[in-house]
Amino acid sequence: MPLAPRVSDAPRIRRTLSVFKVSAAITGVFLLLLVLMMVFRYGFGADIEMNGPDGFLALTPQDAITGINLSTVILIVHGWLYVLYLGCDFMLWRLLRWPFKSFLFIALGGIVPGLSFFFEVSVPKRVNAELAELEKELV
Repeated sequence: MPLAPRVSDAPRIRRTLSVFKVSAAITGVFLLLLVLMMVFRYGFGADIEMNGPDGFLALTPQDAITGINLSTVILIVHGWLYVLYLGCDFMLWRLLRWPFKSFLFIALGGIVPGLSFFFEVSVPKRVNAELAELEKELV
């Protein structure tokens, strides 16, 4: 018999799922910004500069940046948001007792552009279905 989530964990699962949905959306947005930044950096040889001599936002060669290097900020913020996303993925995996491949598959959401938006919709459907099944067994 496969492992199933515990009834006592249902409130924690719901809280984790709420945070997961928000982290998936925000991580997805920053991943798309990261892709855009990489196109500018490696395609055009320029980083995104904020509050530099060329205005509020400008594409500037990396060695000529005097303002805030927004490209570096996007890299760092996406990295930390991905850690939050992975943490929520891990908590859901652990509480719901899913197979490890599910954890790895959902973890791809912070690496493959657009996939986190898919998981933002599909994972809650799966989790809510499992919780409904669990609560139905109690009645």
